[in-house]
Amino acid sequence: MTTFLFIIIGSYVIGNVLAGTMISRFFYRKEIRAEGSGNPGARNAGRLYGKKAFVATFIGDALKGALAVLVAKQLGFGADTELLALFAVTLGHVYPIFYKFHGGKGVSTLIGGLLAFDPLVFGVFVGLFILFYPFFKSFTLAGLSAILLMPTIVLGFSYGTIVFMIACFVSALILYAHRDDLQRNFTKEKS
Repeated sequence: MTTFLFIIIGSYVIGNVLAGTMISRFFYRKEIRAEGSGNPGARNAGRLYGKKAFVATFIGDALKGALAVLVAKQLGFGADTELLALFAVTLGHVYPIFYKFHGGKGVSTLIGGLLAFDPLVFGVFVGLFILFYPFFKSFTLAGLSAILLMPTIVLGFSYGTIVFMIACFVSALILYAHRDDLQRNFTKEKS
């Protein structure tokens, strides 16, 4: 039980390490959360500081997702704890206590964690994104559609009800973090 709590709390704390914030402060002497969209994620970093900042931010945030899952895996926990660790690290990224709960949107962290969790599940996830993109012509909508289907993908790989439920929480967290983007896209569609 102690090790389990260590994994979940540790994952949340790791999630608080925002790659975009660190890169903007150390390399550009700026505060990314006060510029552009105010989001410390890879997309805003790329818009503000260029491709290198985008790649570095994406990799940094993806690595912490992978790290949380791999620690749970290495300690011999099952798929349910691995996915709970992914939920915790993503929650830490979206709502970091060290930054007054003002974080990123969690996609990079999810991608890294999902790849570490199960490369086949990740492959189907990427396949769905590629499939949806021509229809939506939007990285955001294609990505969020794949995230919406992530619990179904997990179920399709026979992970069981508990893992499916945790996957639902992970998907819901990221979709909620993107609520403003979704609202903007739907408003565009109507106008």
